[in-house]
Amino acid sequence: MLRIEGGATLVQICFAAYSGDPPRDLAEKSAIVLEKLCKLCNKFTVLVGGYWGLMKHIVDKSLELGLQVVIVAPIEEEETTFPEKAIVFRPGVSYRVRSVYMVRSCNALIALGGESGTIQEIVTAYAEGKPVYVLKSGLSSDRVALFAPYMDSRALAEVKIFEEPEKLAETVAREICTA
Repeated sequence: MLRIEGGATLVQICFAAYSGDPPRDLAEKSAIVLEKLCKLCNKFTVLVGGYWGLMKHIVDKSLELGLQVVIVAPIEEEETTFPEKAIVFRPGVSYRVRSVYMVRSCNALIALGGESGTIQEIVTAYAEGKPVYVLKSGLSSDRVALFAPYMDSRALAEVKIFEEPEKLAETVAREICTA
């Protein structure tokens, strides 16, 4: 965790999310996670890998809630129009490499549903020893439940699977925001 003025800690939470147009219920569940986290966490920063698909919903909701947002943009999408209030980091690397930078910068990863990019971010978080919280979404990322609670014998970080967005947010708040 980062220390900020006065010795307080700043929690950075990565959100791995679908780059395509999300099902409506998934966008709603994502909003529930963010709203609940805002009520339970003192202060945290949202990190995402872009501003399209479900990630756009996460960014817009986070900014609406007054959260600090950092977008780690891949080189292929650096010219995207980003919200003025978001911090945009353009590391000049591809989608996959950008995911590694993003995940290494956070305290925990919340996967809200996605495809191979979301799965890569889950595996990277696990390999880096970052706690992983996965919301079942009906998308391909649900398959990581087969590897829970640990992806291999090293047990580097726990992968927790949730059906309900409220329970995910409560667990993250208890385990990450108050750590």
